[in-house]
Amino acid sequence: MITERKEIQEQRMKGYFIEATKDILKGEGLKNISVRNIAERAGYSFATLYNYFKDVKELVFYCVKDFQTECETHVKERTDKTTRGSKKLKAITKAYLEYFIQYPGIFELFFIEKLSDIGGNQEASALIISFLDRLCEEEWNYCIKNKLTTEKDAVRIKTSLLNATTGLLLLYIHRRHPKDYTEYIKLSGNQIEHILNEIGS
Repeated sequence: MITERKEIQEQRMKGYFIEATKDILKGEGLKNISVRNIAERAGYSFATLYNYFKDVKELVFYCVKDFQTECETHVKERTDKTTRGSKKLKAITKAYLEYFIQYPGIFELFFIEKLSDIGGNQEASALIISFLDRLCEEEWNYCIKNKLTTEKDAVRIKTSLLNATTGLLLLYIHRRHPKDYTEYIKLSGNQIEHILNEIGS
């Protein structure tokens, strides 16, 4: 019973620090992450943080996983009733882009910051690079099973989709290209359609 209470308390404390770190990452980005900033936001001393995390990088790695869970929820809410197959793949990809436009600090954490600044290194990289594929995994399996595409073509299309979405986000978030959000939505929609239009429906 005491052990159980201790574990619950530990999870609660970790949660305070993770939420504080996520707030800073969303609003200010990785450059403003420090032990003191996180502890102040969480309402505890910076020494307390080290009782629960090895260092700030480990804490940031937890945030990467949490942000992915948030994005998964966002995508599910936007696409739950979409027709399966290519239409659902398009809807998932558009919702994925939408999430990062809403939180550019998270996009920067995922795709701009050096891996050495994110705890986990190769594990963090694998989590990030495979994220869009994992969001779409169920639909890709559906498309292959129903012969809407082949496994070989699916691998090629997934690569194109990852490269295109990352490029679209990078240009819009960092270079405001295109300048207007409506234009961006149209451009990104056309790119996604172009990449996925060879899949049957």
